[in-house]
Amino acid sequence: MLARGFASLGLLAGALALAGCGSIIPDGDGGPEVGVTPPDANVESARFAGIKRGPSIKSLGLGDGDAATALGSFIESCPKLLIRDDASGLTYSSDWKPSCDAAKVWPASRAQDFFATHFETVVIGNGEAFATGYFEPEIRGCKTKQTGCSTPIYAMPDDLKRAWPADVPQAERTGRAPLGRTNEAGEHVPYYERAEIEEGALAGRGLELAYAADPVELFFLQIQGSGRVRTMNGEVIRIGYAGQNGREYVGIGRVMRDRGLLGEGPGKYAGSMQGIMQYIRENPADGKELMRLNKSWIFFRVLTGDGPLGALGVPVRRESSVAADPRFVPLGAPVWLDMDNNRADGMWIAQDTGGAIKGANRFDTFWGAGADARTTAGGMSARGEAVLFLPKSSVDRLDP
Repeated sequence: MLARGFASLGLLAGALALAGCGSIIPDGDGGPEVGVTPPDANVESARFAGIKRGPSIKSLGLGDGDAATALGSFIESCPKLLIRDDASGLTYSSDWKPSCDAAKVWPASRAQDFFATHFETVVIGNGEAFATGYFEPEIRGCKTKQTGCSTPIYAMPDDLKRAWPADVPQAERTGRAPLGRTNEAGEHVPYYERAEIEEGALAGRGLELAYAADPVELFFLQIQGSGRVRTMNGEVIRIGYAGQNGREYVGIGRVMRDRGLLGEGPGKYAGSMQGIMQYIRENPADGKELMRLNKSWIFFRVLTGDGPLGALGVPVRRESSVAADPRFVPLGAPVWLDMDNNRADGMWIAQDTGGAIKGANRFDTFWGAGADARTTAGGMSARGEAVLFLPKSSVDRLDP
């Protein structure tokens, strides 16, 4: 679920099916619910899923505060909306110019009128939506290694490269070459996996941005793809996704489910981020082995300025930004959710993506940072209906 670096993850989803954020969720910051195949995950775009006209905007019951917050996030999205290609095929950049020009001077007190004036709604596919939640995690850490604070947070290593191994025939060299490194024999081999990095494969190379006090917290921060490190003296270091080692991602929640560890009853753990972390802490040896099944390792960079950034390249905002599949939702577009969890109801602006956010009407809601954000995102799993707001010119052209 945060700028090719934030992105995930209902951490149930993020941990269970992680593919995180995005975006701020590079490997999938909110993945699909356990045992649920994302709707329309194999459909190529919104046009193939089917499009029909939605309800009138005034009938949705958009509140003043919700509309004003959404307008602020929409304004931040406009510079990108006006220059980027729309992978969904629903809009052209020129469709957004009238609303973006108007938004610059539109009073927030009349934000409801703004959306009713410049947009109409459409429903993609059957409109049946599933939403999880993600947040910007904050972990305890320090700038220099010390007792009780010794797990490195690494920057991108310079020997992580894309190249074709010598034993791959030329005819099979399609797409991007795999990530890896050059070994002592001059061969391109897979990069170090999680266990090797934890054992010190990158130590002594000056790649440490900071150190985490808790390796379990760092593991879940890597799933989210971005977050904050709060040092012992109260300083906050914001870090974002810089790259990944190219090794296999394994969703440890799914492994726990397959092992019969999640669910209700004696010896079972809750199918949420909190439940998974509880298992790891209560079973440290097995928990370490479980985390190491996920060979993927995320490298970070220090972020300055406003943030965190979503896949659209603009800051994602608490209770305003949502991750979506750009094949079905133009990034920057408003989305209306009416869910069985009322906290997810209302207007959101699609500003992020995630590796597990696939299919029409699949969303990951962003809840900011802090303990309440963590609790809300970790428990978010909502079903309901989604309506997409599009510029009137694009709806007229599509003629749903």
